[in-house]
Amino acid sequence: MSPKQRSFLSRLVPPPWRAKVPVVPVIRLNGTIGSVTPLRTGLSLSSMNEVLERAFQRKGIAAVALAINSPGGSAVQSSLIAARIRELAARHELRVITFIEDVAASGGYWLACAGDEIYADSSSIVGSIGVVSAGFGFVEAIRKLGIERRVHTAGENKAILDPFRPERTEDVDRLKALQLDVHEEFKTMVRDRRAGRLKEDNPDLFTGAFWSGRRALELGLIDGIGTMHQILKERYGEEVVLKVVERSQALWWRRIFPFGNPAPHEAVIEAIETRILMSRFGL
Repeated sequence: MSPKQRSFLSRLVPPPWRAKVPVVPVIRLNGTIGSVTPLRTGLSLSSMNEVLERAFQRKGIAAVALAINSPGGSAVQSSLIAARIRELAARHELRVITFIEDVAASGGYWLACAGDEIYADSSSIVGSIGVVSAGFGFVEAIRKLGIERRVHTAGENKAILDPFRPERTEDVDRLKALQLDVHEEFKTMVRDRRAGRLKEDNPDLFTGAFWSGRRALELGLIDGIGTMHQILKERYGEEVVLKVVERSQALWWRRIFPFGNPAPHEAVIEAIETRILMSRFGL
């Protein structure tokens, strides 16, 4: 009897007598991490907490799966979301299995490490364990335009790294010290979550470098190569049911725009910013 035939026959049986099939809620963590625009946010704890709670609170589930496709973003939001996942996993005594799609880099890999196991495609981009801060300097531009920059502060470091003023060595040193602190937190989390699997003898592991899924497996950054359906069917059987837990649209948006995204221009801006981050990894 085929799986489809078994599924059809099982629906004819009253619920109390049906054979229970394993169910795995799927949480999709897609896009940049942190605030993207004033009106539209990327992945953050505030935007994901309801989804996380609904996924872990489902009755009789076998595990929780994370589907990640993120080039990174805010280190703070990466940490908050990952910590919340681990808190819920411990409370409900559930195993969390991560599946990387195109990319889990920087903060995206931080999220991936919230899983007890990590799987990826052989061509997925994995890693980029580092911290970056980028910007522009407009000192010469405003000088040529005849613009005078006026900044008044109470506190000598209040206007640190102002892009319209010459860069100061002490400002750069302060930024680098901050980046090193965040980088150490990132490395500690990876070491803790990947304990006994990480190949720390590779000198590039924590330099911000990134690798294909196949190479990431050799480095211990992931546990295997495979798709979500493949791995979960092998683990829980052919009849395992995957239930994607969606983010709820804000109530006031639903009332005004019940048929779709209320701000297409915001979606375009988010797509552009995500595209810029993705391009760093050749995607």
